[in-house]
Amino acid sequence: MANSLIWGRGVSHNMIKASRPGRVITRFGSQVLVEDGDGHVHRCTPRRRLEHVVCNDAVSWHPESSGDGVVTEVHPRSNLLERVDPRGQRKNIAANVDQVVVVTAAAPAPSWPLVDRYLVAIEGMPARALILYNKADRPDPDPESTLAALTGYQALGYPVLKTSVADGRGMEALGDFLAQGTSVLVGQSGVGKSSLIQALLPDLDIRIGALSELSGEGRHTTTNATVYRLPCGGALIDSPGVRDFSPGPTPQRELAQGFVEFRTLAPACRFHNCTHTVEPGCAVKAALEQGQIDPRRYASYCTLLEAAQV
Repeated sequence: MANSLIWGRGVSHNMIKASRPGRVITRFGSQVLVEDGDGHVHRCTPRRRLEHVVCNDAVSWHPESSGDGVVTEVHPRSNLLERVDPRGQRKNIAANVDQVVVVTAAAPAPSWPLVDRYLVAIEGMPARALILYNKADRPDPDPESTLAALTGYQALGYPVLKTSVADGRGMEALGDFLAQGTSVLVGQSGVGKSSLIQALLPDLDIRIGALSELSGEGRHTTTNATVYRLPCGGALIDSPGVRDFSPGPTPQRELAQGFVEFRTLAPACRFHNCTHTVEPGCAVKAALEQGQIDPRRYASYCTLLEAAQV
């Protein structure tokens, strides 16, 4: 992958300034790498008012006679993937994400409340979600709990897939899902996200090297959110910030909307601002008492609600 801008004599000023569409592959410092419609990548500098540009933004840009380019416009985003840093500050990671794969595994033991937090964030973006149970070739120390959780998510309409990089289980089906758009993998440390990414992008080191050379940043490109085209179709965003992704506190109304089983029930609550905890006439609590809502999911909601109010 190399800079395709080759300028010779006879290139007119109007040709240079002609605006063209592109997609931001990655950002490094004050510059970005932009992929054009032909798959060529160009180093560009966003105009001062566009300093907020992030990975996977759709942009307009034009080349300069120097060989680099200028980003002149950032097009409206369908969504924005954010994470919360250790200080509790929100950090932008990538835009226009179609799908988020929530990765779990037998080891470390799945944190289903954390999966629920991811799903709330995904619903709020919004984006499609896939719940992935990785390392399926290994013994599960608590198969009944895993089965109950995964079956419960399926009942809510979330697709569930079991995979193993070691024996190839489910990898073709994962590729089919990822081919539907631009995706990102999230989940606990140690569940095998890096192994999955390496299996999906076997030439990742070569691609990183090419982008690093083009950016002039050396191997520092590995610390930035970067979008890669997948051999199976679609694209995958890879970033340490994504791998360690942690969703932040969510306002009560958004939190309740993030639990899909609450959506059709909440309008029937007596109070429009019902928190679904202590209010009389709560349709969500009535459904819980009638066994229509999983008690574990409801407990997860209450825990997240309490954390949001601290």
